[in-house]
Amino acid sequence: MSITVSIGVLSLQGSVEEHLRLLSACEGVQSFPVKSADALNRVDGLILPGGESTTMARLLRDFQLSAPLLGRIRQGLPVWGTCAGLILLAKQLVGEPSHLGVMDITVRRNAYGRQINSFSVTDSIPPVADHPLSLTFIRAPWIEEAGRGVQVLHTLRGKITAAREDRLLATTFHPELTADPAFHRYFTGIVRGSLPV
Repeated sequence: MSITVSIGVLSLQGSVEEHLRLLSACEGVQSFPVKSADALNRVDGLILPGGESTTMARLLRDFQLSAPLLGRIRQGLPVWGTCAGLILLAKQLVGEPSHLGVMDITVRRNAYGRQINSFSVTDSIPPVADHPLSLTFIRAPWIEEAGRGVQVLHTLRGKITAAREDRLLATTFHPELTADPAFHRYFTGIVRGSLPV
């Protein structure tokens, strides 16, 4: 039996329940919503879900979580940002100020267009799973540039859609909107420290 790790999902806005559902399919994972500094202090890893990045950044400030979250990330907390969560992590945003600014990527918001332009594809991401994955893009950003220390996990049409920098993981798509926990198991491996870059 695997040692249990605690993985929280930032629960201020966005696709929280969907992430919690797939975390429940991962062996040795205790998961719970995070919306206070006390809850943040109890996690071994954290997911920043999809939603609306500007709203999430404002709520982080309103709930006085920005500084504690930055502190924990700088101490090595594994964090996975999906879509809006990825935007929060990026050091650079095209045409606007960054938010947490901790991952060495440059991101363009709403790069694929509006909600009506949402789409899904099936593709292989060998570091994550040994089977094809369904990738769902909803008002998705893309990663325009990645720094030297960033491992590119997936590209689509010449744009980076998934990347990892040490203990930080970023996906422009929404694995939580599928029934497949492969990405959640992959992040669990990062949290456990069992997946070297």
